Amino acid sequence: MLQSGDIPGLLRHLRAHADGMEPAEAARLMAEAAARSGFEDLREAAVAVAADPSDPQKLYDYGYACVERGVSFLAVPALRAALALVPGERALLTELVAALEDEWRHAEAVAVLDEHAADLWPWPDRYLLAYNALMAGDLDRASVEAERLPAPEDDGWLPARDRLARMLGRARAVRAVSPLDTRDLRGWHFALTGGVLATLSPFGFDDGMTGRYAYMGDGYATCRRSLDRLRLILAAAGREPAAVGLLPDRSSRILGLAAAEVLGLPAEPFDPARPDVLVVAYDLNEADLDEAAARGLWERAPGQVLFEHATCWTDPPPVSADISGFLHQAVAKPWGERLRFDSDSGNVEQVPPDERPAEELAAEIVGTAPAVEEGDGTAPPDSDGVLSRFVSAVRDHWLSGPRDRVRSPGPVPSSRFQ
Repeated sequence: MLQSGDIPGLLRHLRAHADGMEPAEAARLMAEAAARSGFEDLREAAVAVAADPSDPQKLYDYGYACVERGVSFLAVPALRAALALVPGERALLTELVAALEDEWRHAEAVAVLDEHAADLWPWPDRYLLAYNALMAGDLDRASVEAERLPAPEDDGWLPARDRLARMLGRARAVRAVSPLDTRDLRGWHFALTGGVLATLSPFGFDDGMTGRYAYMGDGYATCRRSLDRLRLILAAAGREPAAVGLLPDRSSRILGLAAAEVLGLPAEPFDPARPDVLVVAYDLNEADLDEAAARGLWERAPGQVLFEHATCWTDPPPVSADISGFLHQAVAKPWGERLRFDSDSGNVEQVPPDERPAEELAAEIVGTAPAVEEGDGTAPPDSDGVLSRFVSAVRDHWLSGPRDRVRSPGPVPSSRFQ
């Protein structure tokens, strides 16, 4: 793979096999890959480990570089090896936990911290134990560990403490009405992000998707379905926005204009300080927010509700939406360039983007019947009544605190493209 220049192929191979390889073997491969990619820091660290894999400082430097360059799966075996050479070294321990968190391996992070229980400090070590226990789905353990935490001496940890407390509070509220097991996507999505998931994917639930989409070919009917569910959620929570705030990107403007029409609200440009506004985004990763707007969404004006139609779960947006239409890895917009199968010719053809004005496309959403997909029968019930009851049960824990980004999908796994 290296000889052909297939760096992505090499990384896929290493992701699948790195834990069973010696760090020096993986480092030799990464040294060449890093050189070809222009990552000099990672190349130097990999060369050093390949030459002397018994030096814990070199293993740490390599692991740190792997985390910084987004290949934390390679950092894990190197940092484990370093920690075995210097048991109890806190810098190695916390960096290993960080690498495992990056890889969504929260149960392993808890196990590593438990192995070094006698050496743990309250902050951040035991906080990390509580946090990773929660992300692994162990609410009881997370609650016990959180209750044991003293107030942090460093005020810099106060936001983390408060964030964990909000997550635990939401999880307890959810557990009264939902199982919070490894299949409870809506429950855990709310507990971790504070957002209500409007729609579960009805396809492949038992085949690895558990309510998320991998590739989603979006359509006008799906957009209308999200807006109808948005209206249901607002009603169940007793929320009555005064206006719709329009974000600047084209897709969000289209959907925002449609939402304003469906809900009977005026539409206006988004003002971060404006209270009681429903902010509508198509995909927050593409929302083209300036610094003031991004900070305003994170901080949350009084009564503000943030709705995102298409939420990417493998690359979460900078802020967590209060309502997500559905969770996807990749999405094709209804008005974007897309592939279409021609049944007459049997060919797949490229359809150019729909360049009609935003107002026309919004009107098409409003005038389209909502799509209610039957699916393959494996997903749990997702009726309007089920969603309404869920929102009614958790609404006292909704719309509180800043909209923190949550990088991990938490205890509910789903299949994804690598």
